[in-house]
Amino acid sequence: MPRLKKRSLETKARISRMKRAEKRREQILILKTQAEEMEILCRGIRSEGALVPPIRQTASIFKQPVTVHKNQEGKVKADFKHGRQEKPRQVFWEKRLEGIRASEKDGYELGTRWTGLLRPAGPHVSDDTLLQSVATALHVCAMPVTGQPPMRSHYDKEIVYRIPDQPLVQEVSVTVEDIKSQEERVIAARKRLQEIMVKIK
Repeated sequence: MPRLKKRSLETKARISRMKRAEKRREQILILKTQAEEMEILCRGIRSEGALVPPIRQTASIFKQPVTVHKNQEGKVKADFKHGRQEKPRQVFWEKRLEGIRASEKDGYELGTRWTGLLRPAGPHVSDDTLLQSVATALHVCAMPVTGQPPMRSHYDKEIVYRIPDQPLVQEVSVTVEDIKSQEERVIAARKRLQEIMVKIK
């Protein structure tokens, strides 16, 4: 019995040694393969006219060819877009807003109050269309709202001088008096609101 135990132990030790040796041989083979692949890759980079395609640096069984692109710059090129990115608008596109009004929950349409300070730029522009074009320009346009340039009356077709990005109003110049009068109106409205709030409380 002791001899059998001794033989089995020797057999196990021999098997483990063989496994370790086999694993070592596999590692050496992998290292050799990687070295060969690296050498082929370096040769392919050095000589432009090399016929042997470079091989991926992997320990896989199946060798896969790759393409080497020479690029000295390591910078990422961003796609810069010049100019405006918004869609171009049609001339007199504000005319599509005619007949559209805001309404209450019960369906009652709200009217617009016209002060008469703005003058329409062009024929057949109603007061509602003028106000709607100004409101749309203030909410949608990213550029400053200045209005249309002065008319060129000595030309027959003035439509070519319209700027689609600007509302259908003539150029408006805001004076210091206009700003002061608007501030006074805001102060008066705030006072009325305070009085109403006091009465409610």
